[in-house]
Amino acid sequence: MTQDGGAAPLKDRIRNRTARVGVIGLGYVGLPLAVEFARNGFEVTGFDVDTSKVDAINGGRSYILDVKNEDIAAAVASRTLAATTDMSRLRDMDVIDICVPTPLRKTKDPDLSYVVQAVDAVKAHLKPGQLVVLESTTYPGTTDEVVQPALEEGGLRAGTDFYLAFSPERVDPGNQTYSTRTIPKVVGGVNPASTELAADLYGSVIDTVVPVSSTRVAEMVKLLENTFRAVNIGLVNEIALMSHRMNIDVWEVIDAASTKPFGFMPFYPGPGLGGHCIPIDPSYLSWKARQYGFECRFIELASHVNGSMPEHVVERIGEALNTLKKAVNGSRVHLFGVAYKKDVSDMRESPALDILELLHRRGATVTYTDPYVPKLQHGDLKLCSLPETKADGIDCAVICTNHSVFDYQAMLKRFPLIVDTRNALKGIQADHIFRL
Repeated sequence: MTQDGGAAPLKDRIRNRTARVGVIGLGYVGLPLAVEFARNGFEVTGFDVDTSKVDAINGGRSYILDVKNEDIAAAVASRTLAATTDMSRLRDMDVIDICVPTPLRKTKDPDLSYVVQAVDAVKAHLKPGQLVVLESTTYPGTTDEVVQPALEEGGLRAGTDFYLAFSPERVDPGNQTYSTRTIPKVVGGVNPASTELAADLYGSVIDTVVPVSSTRVAEMVKLLENTFRAVNIGLVNEIALMSHRMNIDVWEVIDAASTKPFGFMPFYPGPGLGGHCIPIDPSYLSWKARQYGFECRFIELASHVNGSMPEHVVERIGEALNTLKKAVNGSRVHLFGVAYKKDVSDMRESPALDILELLHRRGATVTYTDPYVPKLQHGDLKLCSLPETKADGIDCAVICTNHSVFDYQAMLKRFPLIVDTRNALKGIQADHIFRL
């Protein structure tokens, strides 16, 4: 790969770790990345509009479970990490990494407002020789159709005066096996010089870097990864619904199928999709495909199946209550776990919110326990987590998120009915247990 001569000074600064790195957006993606850069000797400045996050970081405190307080405190003490709300300091950065949210609008169209705000801040302080990398998950074409034209409005040209790339974030909150450093990083620039600089940047802190030919390829990689998961989860959720009708234990089916050493990859049913990626990314891809006259049938069907799972969980709760001659209306239903996945605090797109709302509409009294989510608000529901031992007078307990800290053996003895949406009670057979 040929190196543009104008990129040589930045390349040297990256290699000798004197490049100043700015990270915009200090959430589940940006904060671990900022800490990783700081740990490897870069001078890192985190940018965020949330003053509470900025104050926490500067005070050596973490608000994300996967990032330890001591790691932030050590980086702050060594002056390799600081945070600010002052976007004018972007002019002092050699590298700017954009890690802001990309949610969906209610119409299922991409909401790039956070990206646009971040890009506007960069544009106001852009200088020759900087490298700008977008990590926020988005549709193919965002970098060269939205980001590049905006940054070039001041007269600087991407690929020559400054450098621009896309590198999809790959974060799995709560994963104890793979960290920021060990998850391979895909990078694609607007030209070879941009790709090479981005590869050098990430290669200095991440074990494996995978360069691709363009920003569009890099953008599509992320959408393929999560659409693959969404479609297969939709398939296994449909198998679970079918198996319930046939009185077949879908969990036993999956375990048996998983013994095949080739041609099968296990996916597991659940109460619905949650998190910042899997429920969102396929809709980004579908939206972009429609602009080219292409209908993503598999994606739309999977979205429909996955979106129906909270309704199915509520139906199972109703079936469980019926065995005791009780209705949902007037019953007290308690959810164990409301975060979107095991052992995290992230509530984004959590199916538990839909389940709580559906039960509330049907007249149930709803409560929950989640040590990672002390309180929640959804619509007109405002609830606080109850200690596990204080959840008394429950008609039906629902295991919605299988946190490791829950005492499942105690649940078996305490509650007259249990609806287990995660197979947390695997191998235990009892008349008062109801599974998907």
